[in-house]
Amino acid sequence: MSDHVDVLIVGAGLSGIGAAHHIHAAFPWRTYAILEAREASGGTWDLFRYPGVRSDSDMQTLGYRFRPWTQAKAIADGPSILDYIRDTASSAGIDRHIRYGHRVISASWSTADSLWTVEVSHGDETVRMTARFLYLCTGYYHYDGGYTPDFPEIERFGGPVIHPQAWPEDLDYADKKVVVIGSGATAVTLVPAMTDKASHVTMLQRSPTYILARPGEDKLANRLRRLLGDSLGYKVTRWKNVAMSTLIYKLSRSRPGMIRSFIRDNTVKLLPAGYDVDTHFKPRYDPWDQRLCLVPDGDLFKAIRRGDASVVTDEIAGFSADGIRLKSGAELPADIVVTATGLRLLAFGGIRLTVDGHEIKLPETLAYKGMMLSGLPNFVFTIGYTNASWTLKADLVSEYTVRLLRHMDSHGFSQCMPVQDGPKVTERPLMDFAAGYVQRSMHEFPRAGSRRPWQLGMSYANDVVRLRHGRIDDGTLRFLARKPAADNRVDGVEVG
Repeated sequence: MSDHVDVLIVGAGLSGIGAAHHIHAAFPWRTYAILEAREASGGTWDLFRYPGVRSDSDMQTLGYRFRPWTQAKAIADGPSILDYIRDTASSAGIDRHIRYGHRVISASWSTADSLWTVEVSHGDETVRMTARFLYLCTGYYHYDGGYTPDFPEIERFGGPVIHPQAWPEDLDYADKKVVVIGSGATAVTLVPAMTDKASHVTMLQRSPTYILARPGEDKLANRLRRLLGDSLGYKVTRWKNVAMSTLIYKLSRSRPGMIRSFIRDNTVKLLPAGYDVDTHFKPRYDPWDQRLCLVPDGDLFKAIRRGDASVVTDEIAGFSADGIRLKSGAELPADIVVTATGLRLLAFGGIRLTVDGHEIKLPETLAYKGMMLSGLPNFVFTIGYTNASWTLKADLVSEYTVRLLRHMDSHGFSQCMPVQDGPKVTERPLMDFAAGYVQRSMHEFPRAGSRRPWQLGMSYANDVVRLRHGRIDDGTLRFLARKPAADNRVDGVEVG
């Protein structure tokens, strides 16, 4: 394989495979490679192996725009999503461009050469590659381990303590009492999934989360596929789901009381009569201050009704050999403890970035349209929505990147870079989201601005207009054209 490519993509997960598809389809003559630190593709969907792992978005929006999801299930299990990603890669020959076990350590840009030089760890070797364009699809999870608080006296517990991100393949939880600590998407997935074997599963939460039941299958989507075909039916369902999720999000922000009541009323219907809903399912915050948790076909509530699962809302005072002591004075017996207590974030996979020998400190950069950084030439990254599926944004970033490269080709530009030299922009966190895993790490990420184009938009409809159809040469992106070889006064000249 060549050590130089036109486009170097980092990450072979959902975003990276999608990015490669767009680049390859638009520019079949361009060379590209995907560097993947792990030994398998799929990213998050290969990493997470805990029982019941599934999407928390419908597959009509989590799926690629260019590849219809054709299975009946709208909320899909992890292995099915992994198959979908890998089938997408193999059907287009993208998998032949993936280099596994290649962890990018640093990337250095040379303005004089219009070139990125990337240092890669591969086994015991350090490999160097060069590329004209660097496209980071690393996500923002820290793949080396999740987040576990410092629980008091946890060393006293006699059973296994497991974080879902490092789920052991040989864990035997049959006929065991399992306590899952947490109340987020991972916890509400694990609890009903583990009731198939465990004697009882308890979800221990410090405070409740908004949980919304929805059908595992979208009957309208399946009907539209039969009537309109896979492609058109998928497209119609995709926009239907975007419209519905956007409406719920906007109402959550403008009329939180109405949405709170709607969720509570539905929860009451799904739980046993007399259940203490306000203790265990009434969050302290407004809907969509944090992400809503989806439970397909109400499986969590069904498990509670059957008596196979229960919810305890309390705080941990300490651990004993055979369980957890709570601040209320109660004791919770456990054979296995699962700490579904969140994730750690890592900006751009921890890659060190330099431009002309100067180290880039991410918190000192501004994110342009949520996909490029001020002061970094020929550089694009993907961060998805917090209020909708990741892939909706990933597809738009890829489409914009294709438009950007075409613009550069047609005008003979070798470099592009966002520059903030207009009216002063007030800096803000890149992701304005109350979830603990976000708040713990946002100081390490680039910053957003108080106005466009320095904002990470959270509206798919608005981003369709801006990224799919908006002007490329908008006055903020600056382009550099390489001068003819005969002119040796300077290497390039700024033209826009």
